Amino acid sequence: MATSLLRRTKCLKPCLARCLNLQEYQSKGLMDKYGVTIQPFLVANSGPDAAEKAHIMLNERGAEEIVLKAQILAGGRGKGTFSSGLKGGVKLSKVPAEIGKLTEQMIGYNLVTKQTSADGSPVSNVMVAKALNIVKETYLAIVLDRAFGGPVIVASPDGGVDIEEVAEKTPERVFKIPVDIFEGISDDAAVDLAQKLEFEGDAIGQAATEIKKLYELFIGVDATQVEVNPFGLTDQNEVVCFDAKINFDDNAQFRQKEIFAMEDTSESDPRELEAAEHDLNYIAMEGNIACLVNGAGLAMATMDIIQLHGGSPANFLDVGGKVQESQVEKAFNLLTKDPAVKAIFVNIFGGIVDCKIIATGIINACNKTGLELPLVVRLKGANMEAARELLANSGLDIAAYDELDEAAGAVVEFVK
Repeated sequence: MATSLLRRTKCLKPCLARCLNLQEYQSKGLMDKYGVTIQPFLVANSGPDAAEKAHIMLNERGAEEIVLKAQILAGGRGKGTFSSGLKGGVKLSKVPAEIGKLTEQMIGYNLVTKQTSADGSPVSNVMVAKALNIVKETYLAIVLDRAFGGPVIVASPDGGVDIEEVAEKTPERVFKIPVDIFEGISDDAAVDLAQKLEFEGDAIGQAATEIKKLYELFIGVDATQVEVNPFGLTDQNEVVCFDAKINFDDNAQFRQKEIFAMEDTSESDPRELEAAEHDLNYIAMEGNIACLVNGAGLAMATMDIIQLHGGSPANFLDVGGKVQESQVEKAFNLLTKDPAVKAIFVNIFGGIVDCKIIATGIINACNKTGLELPLVVRLKGANMEAARELLANSGLDIAAYDELDEAAGAVVEFVK
């Protein structure tokens, strides 16, 4: 996977939304649809299938060598290790039978990389692609940037490496070019950028064309990021997009139904998928205090204050602004399934959310699940007095607090 200049690869806190995930071959399929030049490839799901696809690539598609790439939603595949014992998720070969044997050591096994968990990610497909010799590697990304109020192209002539290192060590080698979303990229602007990427001769025009097509893709699929690393030149003087990472605007799902239907959930936490079915946003963590909140900002503040008191969040679960009682019950079911959870902290600010709905949902969930874990609740805002009265008269062992700091300290003490 490409590495983004505008996102952290090792974030200390979780992403606050479950994003659409596409495999590399799916992203490249979208690029091909928009006329972007990519490596010719086929997808296989077994050893014999991969051998056959390699034969096709070598004998019918003009490939002299095959690059075999395991498909998972994580970077670092080339240096990864399979549970089968095979080292490396990216292999080169000119022999279809060898491609088949390598594939048999990939599919059905987990691939562990620096970006996966210790257990790795399961491999269900491989990409059988035409190997191309790269003589020049550059970096190109189109992103939505709030600071500029629209799309920005981030580019560097130093590609094929961690772009964050380039930005840190040689910031003058990273270019940021805002794009007027109504006018798009002009021919002159695309050529100027190609020259900044240090393409020469005929490659300048090719690179400019690819840049414009990538922008068409960016707009056409409602992307928030289209990142290519490397955006390279082959020994045949052809500009090719060798790797791609596309992020999508979740709010555009109604316009991009075909793309969202392609989502690969095989590597997702089942709890996240179950939560999403009920319009809940669940992110697993490594602590023992479960958090039920409303809103990403409050979630971050809740996790911060738990850690400030010496505790460790097991997750956060955002019920959103339109939560109903049944969703609160579902949220409790998810939280209590985690054996690591030793206490539950409900922290709700009733702006849009009605605290009374939350309180009723909590009571129903406790009664139905027979909750035995310590439960700390802080409700502020709309109908909070009625909500507190419901909790007080429920007959349940619920520790209710008015202030966040006091509530966070209490839940940490319960765990200790």
